[in-house]
Amino acid sequence: MPDLDSENLSLDFAVIRNLRKQAGLTLQQVSDQSGLSVASLSKLERNQNLIELPTLHRLARVFGLSASDLLSLAESATAHRKKVTRYQSGPFNFEKLAFQGVELFHATARAGDSLQHPEAHGDEHEICWVRKGRVHIAFSHEQHTLAAGDALKFDAVLPHTYEIQADAELIIAHLTKTHRF
Repeated sequence: MPDLDSENLSLDFAVIRNLRKQAGLTLQQVSDQSGLSVASLSKLERNQNLIELPTLHRLARVFGLSASDLLSLAESATAHRKKVTRYQSGPFNFEKLAFQGVELFHATARAGDSLQHPEAHGDEHEICWVRKGRVHIAFSHEQHTLAAGDALKFDAVLPHTYEIQADAELIIAHLTKTHRF
């Protein structure tokens, strides 16, 4: 079971101070609108206090956010560093970086190379940005030829093939779709 003590949680509620200042609100005004004391808000902004879900909900509403949006902001306030992973898939050479909700690929391939159903996809959007060369992307219902500087966004669950028409360098992004119910 993961260690969930408060020292290992990576939530930074200093984001509340940023939101408050962007909205031009004082601690007292946020206190009045949320029902939290000024002292509690001040401690929370300095990460010296924990917050319960109902309180998070009331505080988020002050800024026109959902509780999950405010929690996401507090979660993502910390920078995350990663190293690139290099690999080959078919004739394509890839460098990959993956963060929550997004995977980025730098791909190179030679004229005549092709890759069908590249990488297994979940429920994602895919963006292909051609940096150099020319690439033909084929779907069952349509086809697109992209030159340097062109980009294409599509639903990654659709079967697709990358056909390299001129030595190419691509940036490909997989963006997790967000579902709200």
